[in-house]
Amino acid sequence: MKFSFAKPGLPKSGAVVVTVLADRTLGPAGQDLDRTTGGMLTRAMAASRFTGKAEETLTVFAPAGTNASRVLLLGLGKGADATDRTFQAAGGVLVAALEKSGETDAAVVVEVPEGCALPPGQAAAELAFGARLRAYRFDRYRTKEKKEAKPSLKKVTVLTEAADAAKKAFARLDAVADAVCYTRDLVSEPANVLHPESLAERCKDLAELGVQVEVMDLKRLKKLGMGALIGVAQGSAFEPRVVVMRWDGNPDGEDRRPLAFIGKGVTFDTGGISIKPAAGMEDMKWDMGGAAAVIGLMRALAGRKAKANVVGVVGLVENMPSGTAQRPGDIVTSLSGQTIEVINTDAEGRLVLADCLWYTQETFKPRLMVDLATLTGAIIIALGNEHAGLFASDDALAEALTAAGRAVGEPVWRLPMGDAYDKEINSDAADMKNVGGGRGAGSITAAQFLKRFVNDVPWAHLDIAGVAWSKKDTATVPKGGTGFGVRLLDRFVADRYEG
Repeated sequence: MKFSFAKPGLPKSGAVVVTVLADRTLGPAGQDLDRTTGGMLTRAMAASRFTGKAEETLTVFAPAGTNASRVLLLGLGKGADATDRTFQAAGGVLVAALEKSGETDAAVVVEVPEGCALPPGQAAAELAFGARLRAYRFDRYRTKEKKEAKPSLKKVTVLTEAADAAKKAFARLDAVADAVCYTRDLVSEPANVLHPESLAERCKDLAELGVQVEVMDLKRLKKLGMGALIGVAQGSAFEPRVVVMRWDGNPDGEDRRPLAFIGKGVTFDTGGISIKPAAGMEDMKWDMGGAAAVIGLMRALAGRKAKANVVGVVGLVENMPSGTAQRPGDIVTSLSGQTIEVINTDAEGRLVLADCLWYTQETFKPRLMVDLATLTGAIIIALGNEHAGLFASDDALAEALTAAGRAVGEPVWRLPMGDAYDKEINSDAADMKNVGGGRGAGSITAAQFLKRFVNDVPWAHLDIAGVAWSKKDTATVPKGGTGFGVRLLDRFVADRYEG
């Protein structure tokens, strides 16, 4: 779908979209269009339940006095409450309303209501951003889809008096949207296509944007001593990979230490010898959602030329049962030198992250570390599919991540940590075991495990198991891979570490 910006003017054909505030309040452009149509818009609203609430829509077909095929009335709610997310949601809703309508072109009149703090150009850009996010589809394997099932909408023209400012603002947002869609693609790919080796190859594409990419193969990982990560991978026909991505956007800054983001990349998780039930196992293709988010973040930062030094590290493995697979009761030696008794081979993501966290802090001496992982089913029991779980060693870092998540609509919720939970992973045979002693607090004991591989650097862990994939549409996120974490961390970097 193509997006463009232009000065206001009634198009000669196609769909016209005008925003409406609460209590059916039309803006100046809507009032003009209503007069042109002989009051059709006012009559249509009066004859319906449409009131202009946020994300409401009402379609008026073939309005008199115009060449438009339809007018879509798009609710914004109360003007004083409108934010960037209001306009993003409006953009997503208009795409959802028109994408399979048969329309190919839509012109959207964006008017900033009184009391809204957004400049007109920014509001227009945010609407286009939301529309682009909602227009995403993963359809590369559909070979017999009927024409009427395919999106018809090809072009959206956003009409605003501040068209030049909108174009400039959208350039940055478009780079982020591109990264989110790229992340969704990675999460959606089947595991027979996307395995550790092929995903590592895809990371090399980031070099075109100026990202330095290093792929470490099994030989290198053995030499380094990543025994925890290798143990997870040893049952698979595909060798593990660790990919290091660097974006040096602020080489002359006072503090040149990078921000570090680490992702769990289990491209398919059977559970290993501790095999999962068959029902729903197909979903485990997205157990690399944390790694995908880190890769997407690096794409976003490079795409918008972020003025920050950032390193992304992803551990890529496949967790399979076989004659060479890791067994319950095995003891592995991690890169840190600490030994781990593997009680459950389905608690594998923390083993991957353990070596990646240690490697990152020892190699890059980062200012902070944030890891992302579809780590535990327990976080879904605790928080459902609405929030990611947040664990942190540093209060300021936790607060900054929470604020960034709230700003972009990717909320996180902080859970506790402490010595009592940490004791649950003590082992009689090794330095620690990879699961706690019972069913309780599974997400917390997993976080305590990761914390044992972090020294003094500020660290946070995001458990995104409940939010990496969605079974329903929202305004800006169609069902499927969500790309959760890309927008959150991009906003975190922009707000806190770019001048």
